[in-house]
Amino acid sequence: MASEVDVDLTARAEAWLADDPDPASRAELRELIDGLPATAAELRDRFSGPLTFGTAGLRGRLRAGPNGMNLAVVTQAAAGLVAWLAAEGGEGPLVIGYDARHGSLEFAEQTARIATGAGRPALLMPRTLPTPVLAYAVRALDAVAGVMVTASHNPPQDNGYKVYLGRQLGGPAGDGAQIVPPADAGIEAAIRAVGSLAVVPLGEPGTLLDETIFEGYVRSAAGVLSEGGSRALRIAYTPLHGVGGGTVAAAFAAAGFAVPAVVGDQAEPDPEFPTVSFPNPEEPGAMDRLLALADATGADLAVANDPDADRCAVAIPGPGGKWRPLRGDELGVLLADHLIRRGTTGTYATTIVSSSLLGRLCAARGVPYAETLTGFKWIVRAAEELAFGYEEALGYCVAPALVRDKDGITAALTVAELAAELKASGRTLADRLDELATEFGVHATDQLSVRVEDLTEIGRAMGRARREPPATLLGAPVTEAIDLLPENDVLTFRTAAVRVVIRPSGTEPKLKAYLEVVEPVAEDGLEAARQRAAAGLATLRTEIAAVLGV
Repeated sequence: MASEVDVDLTARAEAWLADDPDPASRAELRELIDGLPATAAELRDRFSGPLTFGTAGLRGRLRAGPNGMNLAVVTQAAAGLVAWLAAEGGEGPLVIGYDARHGSLEFAEQTARIATGAGRPALLMPRTLPTPVLAYAVRALDAVAGVMVTASHNPPQDNGYKVYLGRQLGGPAGDGAQIVPPADAGIEAAIRAVGSLAVVPLGEPGTLLDETIFEGYVRSAAGVLSEGGSRALRIAYTPLHGVGGGTVAAAFAAAGFAVPAVVGDQAEPDPEFPTVSFPNPEEPGAMDRLLALADATGADLAVANDPDADRCAVAIPGPGGKWRPLRGDELGVLLADHLIRRGTTGTYATTIVSSSLLGRLCAARGVPYAETLTGFKWIVRAAEELAFGYEEALGYCVAPALVRDKDGITAALTVAELAAELKASGRTLADRLDELATEFGVHATDQLSVRVEDLTEIGRAMGRARREPPATLLGAPVTEAIDLLPENDVLTFRTAAVRVVIRPSGTEPKLKAYLEVVEPVAEDGLEAARQRAAAGLATLRTEIAAVLGV
């Protein structure tokens, strides 16, 4: 039987190799085929199934074979995408952006040639630029769709392929937003219908856009801020070896701020991300160099973008000169409160895994509020007249009319505006957080995140939580248990003061439990309430770990 399996595996690998347009990938596969049987496990993994096109597009390891990111897989994806656009009656150009990861430019250029080969105009961004600039370009250029070649904050060995739709196919709320069902399934079906790659027509390279599109984004991003406000703020910044640095510098200068001090050895794009173990500002240690720079320069604010600059992380000075990174929920409510105070009208939205504080804030201020499933593709569709959206994973949309997606650059500008405004009155972001906690109670959040090697472990943990759900949390009875199956693999448990949301990650091999404890501020004061909330979170983490068996 093993020999029969190997014969089938070899035949599939040889067939793929013969159709692969990339000499480097062909050589990589040839080495694995020739190395059988010692290489059987690796070859099986690469042919265990195709890299599936979902609502986040494609994302995976850079390697040859159908279960990896490579020129053959990208050729299939691009051919399927342009076929789907044509079948849906979509007219207009496809605009294509790319970051500085390995393979990004090559994948972008191949996508452009496939679009033109199918008779559709292709507009290629002028150089490596952040994801929000591509999302902006889809709207600004009235494109039928956009492709961004990026793996965002994934490890160096990964790359990805993200698709946005214009107004024609995305509708008013989805104009320039990431795809949602059923578009993902339709594109996936069109990809599977692509035949031999050798007969996919390749056209001209498309039109290389000039700097006008970048300049338009920078001008519009600076215009998000109110005129006449204070700009007296010292900022330390890092793009974490990504593509955000030049855009951030230009946007801050256009908005009237001093250009931020930048972490020198993280300033330029580098696909190896040499100074961080994981290029995600949420990860422990990723912001260490930034905080050292902030301390050395006497900064008022420390800001980091992830490598494609769609996320924004912020740290503020804390007691004893120690810098404190803000949680995504803290920055989310600070931005929302600032926009509400500024008179920005429309719906304020977040997800079911983010803090419940935004809902309480909106109710108290009399502004519309919406709660969605996890992911910005849902947040931006919460309402056509969206004012603001955020998710706890450091994603913020402060200007939906500009970029209908998370945008780490306009978020950085807006929090800098708020910090400068507070500084001018002798106050800080920490002071504003204290005010909100005093008014609404301490909403302490945390996350239990379990990375797995075997994805079946996630299914087992979710099954255990469904079979044996908690009857109490922190000693209080569970008053609500919500299971979103079969549509979504999400569990929610609530008590009067606790909320737990459990779900598999949509982009990484992780099981995530989002924890929230709400503690009113009593006569013993705010700090005592924070201590009680922190103790409650620690206990809750242990209780949920037991529920999941991890």
